[in-house]
Amino acid sequence: MSSFKLVCLGNPLLDIQVDVGKDYLEKYELKDNDAILAAEKHLPIYKEILEMKGVKLVAGGAAQNTARGAQYLLPENSVAYFGSVGKDLYAEKLTEANKSVGLTTRYMYQDDFATGKCAALIYKNNRSLVTDLAAANHFKPSHLQKPENWAVVEGASVFYIGGFHLTVSPEAIELLGKHAADNNKIFILNFSAPFIPIAFKDALDKVLKYVDIVVCNETEIASYGESHGIESKDLDEIAKSILSLPKANTKRDRVVVFTQGTGPTHYLTAQSIKTYPVKKLESDKIADTNGAGDAFAAGFTAGLVEGKSIEESIKIGQWLASLSIQEVGPSYPFPKQSYSA
Repeated sequence: MSSFKLVCLGNPLLDIQVDVGKDYLEKYELKDNDAILAAEKHLPIYKEILEMKGVKLVAGGAAQNTARGAQYLLPENSVAYFGSVGKDLYAEKLTEANKSVGLTTRYMYQDDFATGKCAALIYKNNRSLVTDLAAANHFKPSHLQKPENWAVVEGASVFYIGGFHLTVSPEAIELLGKHAADNNKIFILNFSAPFIPIAFKDALDKVLKYVDIVVCNETEIASYGESHGIESKDLDEIAKSILSLPKANTKRDRVVVFTQGTGPTHYLTAQSIKTYPVKKLESDKIADTNGAGDAFAAGFTAGLVEGKSIEESIKIGQWLASLSIQEVGPSYPFPKQSYSA
């Protein structure tokens, strides 16, 4: 049986991070804080920013960021990450970066596609993400079903799915979701970006029955309400509509957790709504907010893997997000720091 306790599924990307001016965002009609898939008009961005001063290459992709963060907090060989990459130097860099923090990758390698990349355009304390999925767009459920990989799935107790993977292989998410439901394991889905509940509404609706815990931020849950015709703009009311959806594993009640930047984190069950204030960090300590949501999800998920309550896991998530935004890029300080209540 595999020793891995957490399996993460997402779209591995090489993040290309750089500071830009407002004029650069306007040139490509990009918003300060957003995450989009690259259209044809955005493709020149990657070459342009590689030539800019201060550019930094980081192992990225939202779920991969979360996997790295969870492994940061958990014992060695606790986390296995699945995704699809090309057979190129960028994939080697991703593997090396993950190995350096103890994360095990179980990549599916593509002969005909390059490793995906994400332009992280930093403007002041905001970031705009533009993603060209490339190889990440070609993950197949068959990769999970390989005996050596399915052994990892069977050994895990918690599954974390990045919502961006709904754009790639909802079938792979369903495969893991059914296994989790049949074996009463924790299944977590992060909405990941506001466009997911809108542009990929059908795929999201299809997998939600397997989801025990929905993680999102305030703009993502608002977009869910918009795409599903929910009249109320109250975010708690929208969350309640998610709680009421049919569920495959009836042994676990569904939970919704949504963050609001420096505003309080909300935790909803069918019975209650609880809020957890975020400890404010002095502005001069903030280096980069890119990946803060991924870091929250990492701490939150790691807490659940260790058997902690959702309340305690939320506090761990807030703490790890605070650590992450003091670093450049979606990364964590070394030597490792440990959470203490």
